[in-house]
Amino acid sequence: LQLAESGGGLVQPGGSLRLSCVASGLPLDYPIGWFRQAPGKEREGVSCISSSGASTNYADSVKGRFTISRDNAKNTVYLQMNSLKPEDTAVYYCAAPWDPRLRVGLEIKEYEYWGQGTQVTVSS
Repeated sequence: LQLAESGGGLVQPGGSLRLSCVASGLPLDYPIGWFRQAPGKEREGVSCISSSGASTNYADSVKGRFTISRDNAKNTVYLQMNSLKPEDTAVYYCAAPWDPRLRVGLEIKEYEYWGQGTQVTVSS
């Protein structure tokens, strides 16, 4: 399973971006997590979604601003980010566990497959 993120960029505070995570190599019937890592900080969980899309979870710092969704027919998971703040600046990664049957949360250790990341910069 290979994952590739896209959609990052430079946006002003209060703006929006939509990140995409596209899978190849295997069907994307995996739960997917989004993580981010800011300069000098540890990687942290942002949001995750079950393989069916019926269950989602968010870090407190992004609740009410970010929305995770998926389109399995397109092998893609999205992260819609609204009301962006400078503290959202980071490299964003999507990830999947080694077993699609696993239930996962926002812990890095739960994930096996990682994309290369996409840079999100929130600045005026």
